[in-house]
Amino acid sequence: MYSNFMKIALELAQKSADEFEVPVGAVIVKDEKILATGRNTQEKSCNALMHAEIIAINKACKNLNSWRLFNCEIFVTLEPCSMCAGAIINSRIKRLIFGAHNPKFGAVGSVVNLFDMSFNHKPEIISGVLEKESKKLLIDFFHFCRNK
Repeated sequence: MYSNFMKIALELAQKSADEFEVPVGAVIVKDEKILATGRNTQEKSCNALMHAEIIAINKACKNLNSWRLFNCEIFVTLEPCSMCAGAIINSRIKRLIFGAHNPKFGAVGSVVNLFDMSFNHKPEIISGVLEKESKKLLIDFFHFCRNK
């Protein structure tokens, strides 16, 4: 069920890798329809805020003409960092579905879990969807970068 949207997120992540960006893709879905997508563009934009999740949330808010993304799900290839987890909470996204855990920066379980804190909104978390594919994309990318 979740793998179709995660496959799209993986395609977006691959586009980022092809442009020498950290390969992370995000897809926001409402009522089983894609509302917005995003992929990392930090290097190209020279902007630390241009994470896949932030870009997708920004587009979804514009598409709905609301900062509240009630009943939306976000599919991300990598566990969100604290900035992105905070944006997911603040935008009231219902559910986060992600692929690979992020042992260095993950903020929904790996390093810290912002969703467990006493904020007024707690998104549901589903992890490990197409985890192998998500991990492989990241491992291959960083291996390429180290050898370059």
